[in-house]
Amino acid sequence: MSKSRFDLEEIIDLEKWEKLQDSLSLVTKMAILTVDYKGVPVTKHSYCQPFCQGVRQDGHLSQYCQKCDARAGIEAVRQNKPYIYLCHFNIIDIAIPIIIDNQYLGAIMAGQLKLREPDAPMLEQIVSRPPNVESNRKFKELEGDYNALPVLSFEEVTRCVDLLLQLSTYIVEEAIQKHTTVDMYKKVLTSNMDAPVSVETLSESDRAVRSIQSIQQELSGALIDTKLKNGAGRFASSNPVLQPAFDYIYAHKHENFSLKEMAKLCHISPSYFSRIFTKETGENFSVFIARLKIEWAKRLLESTDSPIHQVSDDLGFCDTGYFIKTFKKFENLTPAVYRNMYAGISVK
Repeated sequence: MSKSRFDLEEIIDLEKWEKLQDSLSLVTKMAILTVDYKGVPVTKHSYCQPFCQGVRQDGHLSQYCQKCDARAGIEAVRQNKPYIYLCHFNIIDIAIPIIIDNQYLGAIMAGQLKLREPDAPMLEQIVSRPPNVESNRKFKELEGDYNALPVLSFEEVTRCVDLLLQLSTYIVEEAIQKHTTVDMYKKVLTSNMDAPVSVETLSESDRAVRSIQSIQQELSGALIDTKLKNGAGRFASSNPVLQPAFDYIYAHKHENFSLKEMAKLCHISPSYFSRIFTKETGENFSVFIARLKIEWAKRLLESTDSPIHQVSDDLGFCDTGYFIKTFKKFENLTPAVYRNMYAGISVK
């Protein structure tokens, strides 16, 4: 597992994250804390149990709590999955790693509860604490709080862990995608072909004119164009799960494609297909397909004398009028004008 390229504090809104963390803590009955890849807390502790508060405030006992947190995080990363264990007071704790694209970003530390079943699976006590008079005295002071710790079945614990893992991974992944997309937009804005412009110096009206939609279209168009040139007519996906869909699309240009059909071809759910497809291409499925067909149409207009209606039919458009409308949407001119312009450039 390699060091994270991202900083949790930069890519997520910690204030909103802590509110969500508080809500999840109430629902799951678990105390929750989020740490970065170094093990440093990036949030406050959501509903830390009174017993654990007392232990962590004790100078002698708190060192064992810190050792538990550190070793559990390392073990979760090593196993690449949530790690459920016993702390030095035999309380259930969990380290849930946040891993995106094989990058360890941090972890959710949860738990501070006891198991209901006497036949629960054997769990590792990650840190041993030798008993002494002072530790026993402290436990006696907090024994009432210890007995009041939440009690869950092991099945309930594993369900809560899965919820926290799926939700945190999804939220952080979406935040990273947004973060990366914004960086791409900034690069396009600062290297605009018409006139170099700094994002910081753009007026509000300029930002409106140079809308995110226009920038995204430019980025996606460049991506498709690069793939067409470098992939020998085949979109080489960086995500192998999507490759069957791209192979089918490029081999059946005359067809209309549905997201559900392509998801089935890739053996994944439509919602997951949509999410990773957008991450791969920068656009949702329907917009990407429309743009791709227009790129194919441009090449037919450049390389053949086929009538406009024939180009429309060859690429599976329902009628010529819709084809012309779609072409104009992406290219700001009609197919006929584009062909004439291309012919004029070729003659020169």
